[in-house]
Amino acid sequence: MKLALTILLALILNAAAFGLMGGTNESTVNESTVKSLLVGLKSENLGLKTGSAYMIGELKLTEAIIPLMKLLREDESEKVRISAALALYKIGTPMSIYAVKQASKYDSSERVVKLAYGFYNEFLRNKMSYDENIEDSTHVANK
Repeated sequence: MKLALTILLALILNAAAFGLMGGTNESTVNESTVKSLLVGLKSENLGLKTGSAYMIGELKLTEAIIPLMKLLREDESEKVRISAALALYKIGTPMSIYAVKQASKYDSSERVVKLAYGFYNEFLRNKMSYDENIEDSTHVANK
């Protein structure tokens, strides 16, 4: 059984990797890759779930925000919830960042709370730095 799940994980990750190379634009992700990763989030295999969440975050797949939010709220495993929080942070939409913020306040695990708090604060630091850079360039342009 473990061998079959390991092979399934390898196939999903390969599909994700080859899905990136399938089109003329290297950043294009094909539909089967997205479907495979979404199926991986529903797996009973901890490694498959966390690996799928990781790849979704790396690819910034907004289609996966709702399933990731569900994992973050409901999954029993701290590892899965942390992977979901990290993926949501990497996706970076207002809805995904809000979910990370909520986890940093209300998750039952101190470990998840600390890491989600770190992800949320990193988002705020990056946003503040971005806003300051825009302000600086506007100030220079006005002179």
